Formats: sequence, C-alpha cells, structure tokens
Amino acid sequence: MGEPVPVNVVALDPVLEAGTKSALLACPEVYLTAPGGEPRVVVMTVDRVGRPELDVLRSIRETPPRPDVVLVAGELDPADALRAIAAGARGLLRRREADPVRLARAVRAASRGDCALPPDLLELLLQRSGAPGAAADGAAAGPWDAAGLSDRERSVLRMVADGHETSEIAKRLCYSPRTVTTVVHDITQRFRLRNRAHAVAYALRAGML
Repeated sequence: MGEPVPVNVVALDPVLEAGTKSALLACPEVYLTAPGGEPRVVVMTVDRVGRPELDVLRSIRETPPRPDVVLVAGELDPADALRAIAAGARGLLRRREADPVRLARAVRAASRGDCALPPDLLELLLQRSGAPGAAADGAAAGPWDAAGLSDRERSVLRMVADGHETSEIAKRLCYSPRTVTTVVHDITQRFRLRNRAHAVAYALRAGML
C-alpha cells in the first residue's frame, strides 16, 4: 500500500469541509495534514463548479508545494468535468459517490500522477471515440477518432480513469502488469501524451468538444 498520502481539505462551506474530513479519517491510506503542513493532494469539496470554484482550484494548484487536487462536486456534468480538468483538477468525484473507498482511490491516483473521474463520463467519451467517423456536432473526426481504440485499450483506460492501480487493472482484466503498462504506454505514445493523467484528460476533451 505504501506510505499514507498527506491530504488537506478545502471547501467554501464549513459543513462540506467537516463531512469530507470525516470521510478521509476513515481512510488509512491517507492522513490529514496539520495547519501549515504540505499536502501532496488537496480534496476540494463544492456544491457546483462555477467560476469562483475554478478560481480557487487554480489558486491551490499555483501555490507551493503545488499539490494535486481532487474535486468533489455536488453536481458534475461533462462540461463541468472539462472545465475542472482544464483548471488543473487531477481527480473528479460526485459528492454522492465520494464514499471513503472511492475518495481514497481518487487521492491515491492523484498522488501518483494519475487521473480519476466518474466512469460514466469516460464511458460516454469512449463510445463516441469508438464509433466509425464519429465526431461532435458533425465536425471532422479528430486524431483520437481517426486512430480508434481497441477493446483492450478501452478497458484499460476506463480503469485508469476510475483510479485503479496497474496491479488492480491487471487482476481485474486478467492481464499481466507488464501488459497493462504496455497498453498505457502505447496510448500515450500514439497520441504524444505525457502520462496516464494526460491521456484521460485528452480523451475527455476529444470526446466532448
């Protein structure tokens, strides 16, 4: 499991802050930093994703030690997800889905440079990217659409976006860890992406624009 991840909580509502901290205290994989500490991940809890919330998110990302941010929102549609990722969010969760297990998984994913988001958002993207010639609003197909994804790549990318580690993905899909690593590497190289988080963010943008 490794060392627990140091986490801080930011919320514009003290009730949301208290609830998020309570959930995190039930996660042995993380620990709340003391005031003035340096968290590796900040969990930001909001009712909605608007301009004030995105401004706070950007401020967190720009302030040393530049922690990664997991955004927990009361409502989260594809447009919200796109804006949040563009502002620097590493993980996204709807508040009704943010139980201790999922919250800890998203925090761990963010801490290792991965990206977690609700599976239904990625599912929408993958369905659209896999349809021959599919493109939003009749636009020309982008590079993601043109190249397509194999069933294996779709399965792996879904689980990456859901915050699963390489060993978990391998076990769930009955692949070797080396195969999972190779699949992710192939996706990032094909589309000239930096890492797994960039792959998920790029896929989201390609499917929603």
